[in-house]
Amino acid sequence: MPLPKQRHSKARGRRRRTHWKLKIENFSVCPQCKQPKRAHRVCPVCGTYNGRQVVEIKVKEKKKPR
Repeated sequence: MPLPKQRHSKARGRRRRTHWKLKIENFSVCPQCKQPKRAHRVCPVCGTYNGRQVVEIKVKEKKKPR
Protein backbone atom coordinates (compact mmCIF):
# COMPACT_ATOMS: atom_id res chain seq x y z
CA MET A 1 0.00 0.00 0.00
CA PRO A 2 1.56 3.34 -0.98
CA LEU A 3 2.25 5.91 1.69
CA PRO A 4 2.39 9.69 1.25
CA LYS A 5 5.92 11.06 1.02
CA GLN A 6 4.99 14.36 2.63
CA ARG A 7 2.38 15.38 5.16
CA HIS A 8 -0.55 17.37 3.81
CA SER A 9 -1.35 20.57 5.64
CA LYS A 10 -4.70 21.10 7.38
CA ALA A 11 -5.58 23.85 4.91
CA ARG A 12 -4.97 21.57 1.93
CA GLY A 13 -7.24 18.86 3.30
CA ARG A 14 -9.93 21.36 4.25
CA ARG A 15 -9.74 22.97 0.81
CA ARG A 16 -10.35 19.57 -0.77
CA ARG A 17 -13.38 18.97 1.47
CA THR A 18 -15.13 22.29 0.68
CA HIS A 19 -17.44 20.50 -1.76
CA TRP A 20 -18.66 17.93 0.81
CA LYS A 21 -21.86 19.76 1.62
CA LEU A 22 -25.49 18.75 1.79
CA LYS A 23 -27.87 20.01 -0.87
CA ILE A 24 -31.17 21.64 0.01
CA GLU A 25 -34.17 19.48 -0.90
CA ASN A 26 -36.41 20.80 -3.66
CA PHE A 27 -40.03 21.12 -2.60
CA SER A 28 -43.07 21.50 -4.79
CA VAL A 29 -46.71 22.16 -3.92
CA CYS A 30 -49.19 19.26 -3.92
CA PRO A 31 -52.00 20.09 -6.37
CA GLN A 32 -54.58 18.30 -4.19
CA CYS A 33 -53.96 19.59 -0.66
CA LYS A 34 -51.61 22.53 -1.44
CA GLN A 35 -49.04 21.32 1.13
CA PRO A 36 -45.30 21.29 0.34
CA LYS A 37 -43.96 17.89 -0.73
CA ARG A 38 -40.71 16.54 -2.12
CA ALA A 39 -40.54 16.43 -5.90
CA HIS A 40 -41.47 13.14 -7.63
CA ARG A 41 -42.74 11.55 -4.40
CA VAL A 42 -46.13 10.66 -2.93
CA CYS A 43 -47.63 13.48 -0.87
CA PRO A 44 -47.31 12.54 2.82
CA VAL A 45 -50.44 14.53 3.76
CA CYS A 46 -53.04 13.29 1.25
CA GLY A 47 -51.30 10.28 -0.37
CA THR A 48 -51.70 11.32 -4.00
CA TYR A 49 -49.19 11.16 -6.84
CA ASN A 50 -49.67 12.34 -10.41
CA GLY A 51 -53.36 13.12 -9.77
CA ARG A 52 -54.19 9.63 -8.42
CA GLN A 53 -54.76 8.34 -4.89
CA VAL A 54 -51.80 6.00 -4.35
CA VAL A 55 -51.53 5.60 -0.56
CA GLU A 56 -54.37 5.59 1.92
CA ILE A 57 -53.52 7.91 4.80
CA LYS A 58 -54.90 6.96 8.21
CA VAL A 59 -56.06 9.83 10.41
CA LYS A 60 -55.16 9.59 14.08
CA GLU A 61 -58.13 9.66 16.39
CA LYS A 62 -58.02 12.08 19.29
CA LYS A 63 -58.24 10.57 22.75
CA LYS A 64 -61.43 11.36 24.64
CA PRO A 65 -60.90 13.06 28.01
CA ARG A 66 -62.19 11.05 30.94
